[in-house]
Amino acid sequence: MTGLLLALAGFAEAREHDEASHNTTLVQKAFDDWKAGRGSVFDLLADDAQWTVAGSSPDSGTYRSREELMTRAVVPINARLSTPITPEVKHLVAQGDEVVVLWDGRAMAKDGSPYENSYAWHLVFEDGRITRVTAFLDTWQLDRLMR
Repeated sequence: MTGLLLALAGFAEAREHDEASHNTTLVQKAFDDWKAGRGSVFDLLADDAQWTVAGSSPDSGTYRSREELMTRAVVPINARLSTPITPEVKHLVAQGDEVVVLWDGRAMAKDGSPYENSYAWHLVFEDGRITRVTAFLDTWQLDRLMR
């Protein structure tokens, strides 16, 4: 019986590692594609994904679908920029169906000022799609861009 339990524990650990590795690869590729202008991390979102921007600024809050996030946050942010945000991944950590990515983003605002921010995104995957995100960033820096 002990041998069976050890085998099952090893199988579960291997499966969790494989899932973490797969999800890390998906996230890294999405950021690489975004940096190259061929897509973004938002392409991995499930239609009913919940995205929470942590903080207390006017730009903090929760979006309850991919469509809501895109129309109420991503599109308006991009409309204030003369260049797309260029992401630079600093670190990826994964465990099972969760990935945390630390990254810096840089762009130029339409008024000529630089937009620079550092991010920590906690991503939760289900069947290869992101279903939940908590995004940490300097929301007051984002607020300055949006004014």
